[in-house]
This record gives sequence, C-alpha cells and structure tokens, in this order.
Amino acid sequence: MMNDLVITQVDRRGVATVTLNNPNKHNAFDDTIIAQLTESFEQIASNKLVKVMVLASNGKSFSAGADLGWMKRMAGYSYEENLRDANALAKMLHALNFMPQPTIARVQGAAFGGAVGLASCCDIVVASNKASFCLSEVKLGLIPATISPYVVNAIGLRASRRYFQTAERFFAEQASKIGLVDEVVLPEQLDNEVERFIQCLLENGPEAVQSAKKLAFDVAYQEITPTLMNTTSERIATIRVSPEGQEGLSSFFEKRSPAWQQESK
Repeated sequence: MMNDLVITQVDRRGVATVTLNNPNKHNAFDDTIIAQLTESFEQIASNKLVKVMVLASNGKSFSAGADLGWMKRMAGYSYEENLRDANALAKMLHALNFMPQPTIARVQGAAFGGAVGLASCCDIVVASNKASFCLSEVKLGLIPATISPYVVNAIGLRASRRYFQTAERFFAEQASKIGLVDEVVLPEQLDNEVERFIQCLLENGPEAVQSAKKLAFDVAYQEITPTLMNTTSERIATIRVSPEGQEGLSSFFEKRSPAWQQESK
C-alpha cells in the first residue's frame, strides 16, 4: 500500500518497511500523516505474514517532528481540539510501541521532537553517526507529553530530566550512551546494519520472537512473586509443546535448519 507521504511495503520474506516520504519538509508529520502511520502500524500488526517492521524515512532528516503548518493550526485550536490531536498522536505511538512484531528504526539524520518518540517506540534503533536528536518542545513553551512514557522508558529518568528541560541537541554517540540508539554506524553502513538485524530476527522462530517481546513487556519492573514465577513457567511450558517449539527442538537435535528459516529465504 502506498501514498505520497507514507509508503508501506512488504517483501517476500515478510519484512515490512514503513517510510516517511516528505523529505522537502524533513519528514515532519501532521494529523494526516499521523493517521496514515496509525493505519499502517495497525495493518502490519494484524498481518500474520509480517515478521519484522522497519521504520525509515527518505531524505536528509529522519523526521523534524511536528509540521510547522500543523503547529500554526494548533496554535488557534481550542483545548478540546488540541486534546483530540494529542490523542491521535498517542494512539499512533501506542500502535507502534506495542506492535507484536519486532521493530527497527533506521535513523539517518536529524530526529527532533516527536521523532524521538518514534525511535523510542521501536525495539532496535540503528543510527548513522551523522544522526542527531533533540527533545525541542520546551523551546516553544511546550512539553514532550505524549511521547514521554516511551522516551523515559528508553533513556531513563535521569537523562529525561536533563533533555526534557534543556532541549539540547545531541548526536548518535550520546544517544547510544543513554539507551536511545542501539548501534551507531557510518552512513554508508546503515542499510547493511539494519539488514544484519533483520537477518538475526528472521533466523529465530517468528512466534517465539513475538512471545519474547510480549514477555519483556509483561515482566518488566514486576516483583518476583510466586504468581510471576508460575506465569513464566506456564509460558515456557506452553511454547515448548507448541508446533514451533517442537520444530525448533527437533531441528536442533537433528542438526538441520528449522522450517521457518527455509520459509524466510
């Protein structure tokens, strides 16, 4: 499915790529693009054939965050209209963050404002060493509210307290140090590094990968109680006897490739 500003493609391996395609505006997004992104993320989430999703953009910048024209319109909005717009952005971020498939952000350039939220919602972030980041909202007298749960989760409270308030621009190496970026590479190595992660993910059991992602969400920050111990035991028991778990164990002992690896080639 394609349109002018958001392009969604799925290859034969089940790798979906959602591309922001508004390079003349540094891939800034407005309410229309937010709606298109939400639709793409929800369709991918419900597509059983998609095993991995890559979030990318065309042009020099990953995304400048909110579009200036949209911001001008918002300046004249009522509280109720602003709340409606914020809820739409929150819905899009939620759809991305909790997409069942693994997600990879490919960040080639500047990622400002809401774009930091997009990166924070992805499981893996690969950035060019030319990429830069900025939580710029306070420069305009605003706050990074809707993206804040995901950003704080990615970079922690300490770094959030600093960058939410200072709106400093920082680069990929610093973003890696605080947990926003997983790998920093030269610009010409960006696609190869993204592909390396795709291959890592495709070699693993697709149902196990999604279950592992959900497991991380469900056990994070939980007290280790008998209930939690029983829940995690039930999960491993369930997946061991599942068709995919049985295929994985059988292929390992029979010294052959599991069926899902053949299907993804």
